[in-house]
Amino acid sequence: MRHTSYRISLLVVMLLFFNALHGLAQTSMPKRELRAVWLTTIGGLDWPHNYAQSPLSAKKQQKELCDILDKLQQANINTVLLQTRIRATTIYPSAMEPWDGCLSGFPGKSPGYDALKFAIDECHRRGMELHAWVVAIPVGRWNGLGCRTLRQRYPKMIRRIGNEGYMDPERPETADYLARFCKEIADNYDIDGLHLDYIRYPETWKIKVPLTVGRANITRIVQRINQAVKASKPWVKISCSPIGKHDDLPLHYSYGWNAKTRVCQDAQEWLRTGQMDALFPMMYFKGEQFYPFALDWKENSYGRMVSIGLGIYLLDEMEKNWDREIIDRELNTARLYGMGHTFFRSKFFTDNTKDIYNYVCDVMNPYPALVPAMTWLNRPNPSAPEHLSVRRTVTGDVLRWDTTATVTTGNYLTYNVYASDSQTVDINDPRNLVAQRLRGDELFVPQEDAYREMNYAVTAMDRYGNESVAAFTPPSLRPTAMAPSVWIKNDGLSLALPPKPLTLDADYVAVETLEGTMVCTLPYTDKADISQLPEGSYILKSLGRKGVTHRIGQFIIKRTWKK
Repeated sequence: MRHTSYRISLLVVMLLFFNALHGLAQTSMPKRELRAVWLTTIGGLDWPHNYAQSPLSAKKQQKELCDILDKLQQANINTVLLQTRIRATTIYPSAMEPWDGCLSGFPGKSPGYDALKFAIDECHRRGMELHAWVVAIPVGRWNGLGCRTLRQRYPKMIRRIGNEGYMDPERPETADYLARFCKEIADNYDIDGLHLDYIRYPETWKIKVPLTVGRANITRIVQRINQAVKASKPWVKISCSPIGKHDDLPLHYSYGWNAKTRVCQDAQEWLRTGQMDALFPMMYFKGEQFYPFALDWKENSYGRMVSIGLGIYLLDEMEKNWDREIIDRELNTARLYGMGHTFFRSKFFTDNTKDIYNYVCDVMNPYPALVPAMTWLNRPNPSAPEHLSVRRTVTGDVLRWDTTATVTTGNYLTYNVYASDSQTVDINDPRNLVAQRLRGDELFVPQEDAYREMNYAVTAMDRYGNESVAAFTPPSLRPTAMAPSVWIKNDGLSLALPPKPLTLDADYVAVETLEGTMVCTLPYTDKADISQLPEGSYILKSLGRKGVTHRIGQFIIKRTWKK
C-alpha cells in the first residue's frame, strides 16, 4: 500500500537532515546486512583480464579472481553477483548454450576449467555467498555465437532490434527456456542465489500490448524461474536488478525512466507475492532522483531484502566524475533505513576509485556482517553445535566442535565463530564475529598477545540464514607472564621453537627487543640459530607472508662460558 504524499515528503526531509550528520549510519553497525558487488565478465570488464589458453594461463586467470575475492573479503563484502550467462553464452560447461569468449579468448571454446564452480568454491572458502548473475532477455549481436545458436534452435523465440537479438517476452517458450536454463545452474552448482538481470522489456522495444499484459508477460518468466529453482533448492535466493526508480511518486517524477511503467518490470509486486527474495535496484542517480525512490523501495519491501545498487563507476573521471561524498551519503542512507549496498562495478571498487574502497573498509564496513536470513520462509532454527572445546597455545587458540547434525541434502549447516575477552560473548555484536559460514569443525584463532584470555561462541547456520543459539567455551585463563610455557628454552646458541600450527601462515619468526625493535628474522624451523645475538632478553613473534605478526613468547640469552 502506498503512503501519502505528505508522509513521503516528510520522511525525505528527515532523511536529508539526518544524512547530513557525518557518521550517523556507522554508529550502529548491523550484524546482518547484504553487502555485494556486481562482478562483470562480459568483455573481461572486471574479470578476467587475461585468457586461459593453457594450464599456466588458466592458473593465472584463477589467481586474478582469487586476488579480487581477497580484496572483497577484506572489505567485508559478503555476496558476489558473478555474471554467469552473458549474451546467450556462459562461463560454465552448459548443455544449452556455448562458452563465452571472455575466458578463453575464443567464443565457444572451453578455458580448460569450470569457472563457475571455481568461483563458488573460492567464495565459500572466504565465507561469502555467490549468486549466479543471469542476463535474461538480451542475447547479443544478431550474428554473434550466442544469438545465432539460439535462433537456429528456436527461430520464433528471438526478435531482432537493430543489430541486436532479444528473447521475446511475449512468447510462452521464452519463460520455459529461461526456467530450464536457470534450473540447469541450480541443479548442477552449489549457488546461494540466482540473480536475474535485464528481466524486462528492452527500452528499444515498441510495446504494443497494454501495460498490464506486458507486466504479466515478464512476471510469467519470473514465476517459471522461481518454480523451477525452488522445487529442488528452496533456499536459493531469487533476485533481480530492476531499474532504480520503481515508478513515478506523488511528489517526484521519474522523467520517463522507471521499472513498472516504462519496461513492465513489476519488481515490488514480485517481492509481495514471494516470487523474489531480494532486489538490487540500479540506483545510479543522485539528489531527488535517489533519496525518495530509495525510500520507496524500503517502504515496499514486504520484509524481503533490498540492497541498493550504487553506481560507483560514476566516480571515474571518464564517466561523470562525481564527488565521493555523493556515494558516502547514499551509503549512509541505505544503512539508516535497513537496506544493504551493492557496488557497480567490482573493478571500480577494488581499484579504490576516489578512495571508495578505503572508505568502505575503514568507515562503513570495519566489521563483518551476515547476510539477512530468509525469515519469510518460516524454517526452524538449527540446533547449536555440540562438544565445543578450545585448546590454548602460545600462538593462538584451536577451536573444535561436533558437526554430526544432519539436515536436508544440500541444505548443509555452516558455522559462525565469535570471540571476545569479556566473560560473556555477545553474538549480536558484529565486532565479535571472527569467522562466518565455516564448513568444517575446527578453527585456529591467532593471538598477538599470548597473555590475553579470549572466550568463544559458535553457532550453526542453515542455507536460509537461520542461526542457532550459541555454544560457549568455558572461560580459561592463558598462561601467566611467568609461566614456563611462554619462556622459550635455549642454550645460548640455538632456540627450540614451539611446533607451528598447521593453520598458521608463517615461514619465519621475528626477534625483537623488549622495546619492540626488530633485531632479525629467522626461519620457522624446529631450532633457530641465535649464536650471533648478544646476551639479553628478547620477544619472539611469528611473521606471516603478509607481514602479520603474532607473539609466540620470550627468551633470555645468558652464556655462562668464558672466551
